[in-house]
Formats: sequence, structure tokens, C-alpha cells
Amino acid sequence: MFDIGWSELVVIGVVALIAIGPKELPGVLRAVGQWVGKIKRMASDFQGQFQEAMREAEVADLKKQFDEASNAATNFTAGFDKPLESAKNQIESTFKDPATPAPETPPAPTAAVDIPPPPDIPAPEPVAEKPTEAKRGDAA
Repeated sequence: MFDIGWSELVVIGVVALIAIGPKELPGVLRAVGQWVGKIKRMASDFQGQFQEAMREAEVADLKKQFDEASNAATNFTAGFDKPLESAKNQIESTFKDPATPAPETPPAPTAAVDIPPPPDIPAPEPVAEKPTEAKRGDAA
């Protein structure tokens, strides 16, 4: 913000002491401090209002996006209602009207399928075990 070092503050203090005088200097510094506090509070209030306005704008934007997505989803699912209604009506009319023939089911197979037997596979021969050598340190 401001680039004021200690040397500049000392110069300002000496000039204020000479120009204002030692008797009025504490009152002037108190008044300056109060003005600085008011300015900081005003800046903080402004910043808070600005942040709140930004949040409201974001919420409004999110609400708009949600409404658009909701409308798109409603329009998408609306296209399925007519075919579903016609299928539902057809199924209901089939069960309500006994004169309507039921859809034909394919006949069940009558003959069993011949599966050839598996080829003869010889059993595996047993494997001879090798004798194990005693380890060092093992008691025999």
C-alpha cells in the first residue's frame, strides 16, 4: 500500500512536534487514529458488501444453470412418455380383452442334444519323491 519506512515516520513526527506543539500532539494523534479507524471500518463494510454481491451473483448463476439442466432433463424424459403410454395401453388391452390372441411363445425343444463322450485320457503317473538330505545342525 504505502511505502513508508521508519525514517519517514521520524521526520513526520519531528515536523508534527514542531508545528503542532507538545501540548496538542496527543489530542491530534488520537483524532488521527479515530479517523484511520473510521476509514478502515468503511473499507471493511464496502469489501463485505462487495463480497456478498459476488456471492449473490454466483448463486443466481448457479440457480440459472440448475434450472436449464432441469428443463433439459424434463424435455428429454418427455420424449419417452408417448412410447411408454402406447406400450402400456397395448399390454392392458391384451389382458383385458380375452378375444385378443396372446403372443406366441417358441416351442420347447423335444429332442435332447447328443453330446459325445469325452476322449479317454490316461491317468497321470505318480512322481517318485527324492530323498532329502539332513541339514547341518539337525539332530539325527
